[in-house]
Amino acid sequence: MSAETVAVVVVTYNRAELLERMLAGLAAQTHRPDAVIVVDNASTDGTAEVLAAVAARGELPLQVHTSAENLGGAGGFHLGSRLAYEQGYDRIWLIDDDVVPAPDCLAVLMAADEDCLMVVREDLSGALVEKAALRFDLSNPLAVRPKTASVDSTYASRDAMPERVAVENVAFEGFMFRRCVAEEIGLPDPSYFIFYDDVDYALRARRTGRTIWALRDAVLVRQLDFNQQHDLSGWKGFYMYRNLFVVHLRYGTNPLVRLKPWLITLAVVLLSPVRGGRGEAANVIKAMRSARTMRALPHAAEAR
Repeated sequence: MSAETVAVVVVTYNRAELLERMLAGLAAQTHRPDAVIVVDNASTDGTAEVLAAVAARGELPLQVHTSAENLGGAGGFHLGSRLAYEQGYDRIWLIDDDVVPAPDCLAVLMAADEDCLMVVREDLSGALVEKAALRFDLSNPLAVRPKTASVDSTYASRDAMPERVAVENVAFEGFMFRRCVAEEIGLPDPSYFIFYDDVDYALRARRTGRTIWALRDAVLVRQLDFNQQHDLSGWKGFYMYRNLFVVHLRYGTNPLVRLKPWLITLAVVLLSPVRGGRGEAANVIKAMRSARTMRALPHAAEAR
């Protein structure tokens, strides 16, 4: 059993029933967390009542921080990580509100002497749904999508995996890092709002020479199906385009890769009459303009 302390950071928004299940999963852990920091992004459903009931039962060392406005997942994880860092915890475990950890999940993570760790996700049927990339290619300008291989596209099941798999990006659904990582690279960047904040943090961590290990036996169960298809003419489409562009502008290893956002923008605008229409064209132009303002990496001190 690790002697290190660990704070769990949970970000939630209007998913009270899912949050209740996730917190019950944390309460059932064989390795008790030292703190559970819940950032409530100004929920308007029954989230406050769920959190009050959990606090009253004393099942978890709960800290609730209710934001005055929706900070997005990125802002929530930044705030929760900053609170955990300021309180001096050795490790920080980031969890979304729509997963439930297996009872030994935290124990498996804490037993691994590594700076950066990722869980392995299954769905309710037990199927492997871990999307972390085995290869996230920011060197090939012809790679339409940087993720060229993932855990679940490489292994038929969790049982088919080796005990540890090196991954090149993560999701903030079970990613754990030590405070020495935050000391070196800062905390998750809140300016992403949603999407790619986790990718950005993994890329920053890997730039320090660290390996991110996905642990086969650290299991999280997703309560919802993956839905990565969003209306590209809507508000989520703006963030998907903008944040994808930011990742290329920040971390593209050559000028051609850093040129890809401009080419994607041009292609979307030219094809808009036959696919997404004016809404998507306007979105991608706005996304490109915004991405240009985010090209600089946050300094570690500023990110805290």
